[in-house]
Amino acid sequence: MKIALAQINLTLGDLAGNAARIVAAAQEARAAGASLMVTPELAICGYPPEDLLLREDFYRACADAVERVARDAPWMTIVIGHPCALDGRRYNAASVLRDGQVLATYHKRNLPNYTVFDEQRYFDAGTRPCVFEHEGIRFGINICEDVWGPQGRLRGEPRPSQHGEHAVASESGPAPAPLAAREAGAQCMLVLNASPYHVQKQRARYEVVRKRAAETGLPVVFVNHVCGQDELVFDGASFAIAADGSLALQMPWFEEQVGTIEFVDAGLVPAVIAPELMLEEEVYRALCLGVRDYLGKNGFPGALLGLSGGIDSALTLAIAVDAIGADRLHAVMMPSQYTADISVVDSRAMVKTLGVRYSELAIRPVFDAFLDTLAPELAGTSADTTEENLQSRIRGTLLMALSNKFGSIVLTTGNKSEMSAGYATLYGDMAGGFAVLKDISKTLVYRLARWRNRAGEVIPARIIERAPSAELRADQTDQDSLPPYDVLDGIIEAYVERDQSPTEIVAAGYDGKAVAQVVRLIRLAEYKRRQSPVGIRVTPRGFGKDWRYPITNRFRH
Repeated sequence: MKIALAQINLTLGDLAGNAARIVAAAQEARAAGASLMVTPELAICGYPPEDLLLREDFYRACADAVERVARDAPWMTIVIGHPCALDGRRYNAASVLRDGQVLATYHKRNLPNYTVFDEQRYFDAGTRPCVFEHEGIRFGINICEDVWGPQGRLRGEPRPSQHGEHAVASESGPAPAPLAAREAGAQCMLVLNASPYHVQKQRARYEVVRKRAAETGLPVVFVNHVCGQDELVFDGASFAIAADGSLALQMPWFEEQVGTIEFVDAGLVPAVIAPELMLEEEVYRALCLGVRDYLGKNGFPGALLGLSGGIDSALTLAIAVDAIGADRLHAVMMPSQYTADISVVDSRAMVKTLGVRYSELAIRPVFDAFLDTLAPELAGTSADTTEENLQSRIRGTLLMALSNKFGSIVLTTGNKSEMSAGYATLYGDMAGGFAVLKDISKTLVYRLARWRNRAGEVIPARIIERAPSAELRADQTDQDSLPPYDVLDGIIEAYVERDQSPTEIVAAGYDGKAVAQVVRLIRLAEYKRRQSPVGIRVTPRGFGKDWRYPITNRFRH
């Protein structure tokens, strides 16, 4: 028999649309010869629904949508993810639909409560396995966290709650979810997932699923979402692992697809293995998917961005063009008296190559008018970052004016290195609706730019090669205020993504003064980051759902 994996792009809260997409996937699966289809976790509503899960009417609407799928696809057995309210309790559930009815329902047992997950806020834990028979084969159902153990956490990831992903039953307690399914007679595990992307995530998924296959002696079919949802990106990359741990199926990354795999004689028949992606390609495609879905699902007609002649705005423009098309973009160059001629020349060259609408709005007249207005208040003071930030805020105001008038969203261009160190201006270059590079270090920005140019120059080479500068004063470069980016990014990765102490970072070989400077800057910039737009997460820890440091905080290392 053939099992279909519905790796589909679903929209959070669009219950009718999601139900229709699941039925359409079932039709694709039937055409491919499958009689059983598995959806991702909470497919009927999308993931993560967050505080929608506190609304009773949301559960009723989800139940109606599940019934609609059962009614509209009675010819397919479907394992569908959905939230479930029962007897005063709420569950992350998966139901088996057959012949227009709900045959059985499984309640997720392990509820993650770490990094971007907070399911213990919403759900009760299930206690029982669920095994159903289809064409003479007994299938067990697990949902995402049920199959994860300590091996699934990458080195350096923040440690989860003891009650989350890595909870292990005691000898006297119930068996872990995969073993409980096997003990209930399962011959194959079907795992519904909402596993968000970050770099090297697939390696961790393989490792943990192979562990579960070895422990249970069962093959595992792993189905994942593929979409952008606010700061999260789900990369798809659904797969199947045979009982011996070999990879039997690998579906593509970042693409919708209804894949199939055969189950014959108590095992999986090896199928198509999609090629792995190099790091730059997987990150770039994650960013494109995040931009495309954020703009598309929120109804923005297009996007605006300030093009400076620097590498961050150039990379953001390239990503945006690849995500939504050049015809939906407007790049605005806003030169000042400190803007180098080559910045304007390179910006013009890039928009010509990409075919993007382009405007130049000189800010010096506005800047001079602001200085004239402020002159009585600033009399007797020397120029400093006040005047520098004023230029950035003028640019932010102009972009937001265009956004208000025409409805396009402003894409900000700051990177993780800048957001960490506070090297950004509130209500200036931070003004906008979506931060494309928010979780991309400066060193990775350069790698992505070079990768994007691999088949032909899109980002002018001089933009990549010249020293980065905010161009807010004469002869300014970023390194006037910050350590070299390779040093800065290494310290940020250790402190932010791996929770290492300054002492540990210095012991790893970093200069003590640089470490103290960077940690201090990270702490001081917390109030800025709280006011920054949502941005795409690609590392194990970004400045979003999984970074919750207090602004008022006197703890010092």
